[in-house]
Amino acid sequence: MALANRIFFRLYQCANMLHKTGTRAIDSEGLTTQQWAVLGALSRDRVKDGMSIGDLARYLMVSRQNLSGVLSRMERDGHVCMAADTRDRRSRLVKMTETGRYVWQMGAQPKIYDYYEEVLTGFSINDMTHTLHYLLKLLDNMERIDKAQSESRGDGH
Repeated sequence: MALANRIFFRLYQCANMLHKTGTRAIDSEGLTTQQWAVLGALSRDRVKDGMSIGDLARYLMVSRQNLSGVLSRMERDGHVCMAADTRDRRSRLVKMTETGRYVWQMGAQPKIYDYYEEVLTGFSINDMTHTLHYLLKLLDNMERIDKAQSESRGDGH
């Protein structure tokens, strides 16, 4: 258990440092790491017509409540827009605006790539592959736990 505690504490520290140093890396673009994640999710070709707020929350693995505040600020700043889904009027779609796309492609992405390069200094391709493998294993286990907890609470999420 001592080793498990060290792993999860270091994971917690890494997440906090990602928010802190990642936000500093892109703060000149007026973005946070949460906004970076939203723009990254919305920049994918398969969602060029937008994503429902629920789908975006599930993709990012955040609550709709937490996402709502981030999206409000991003809409205010002109990075995203929200509109009714033409297929389901009860659902709202989030879409990256042209301004958001410009900020993402021309401003944020080069800084993000520089950040990745700096953070991954000393990592070989093999190191990165193994790290990704183990993070995916952790994530799979956490998703399984989340599903079981949701089912036991009866919320079905």
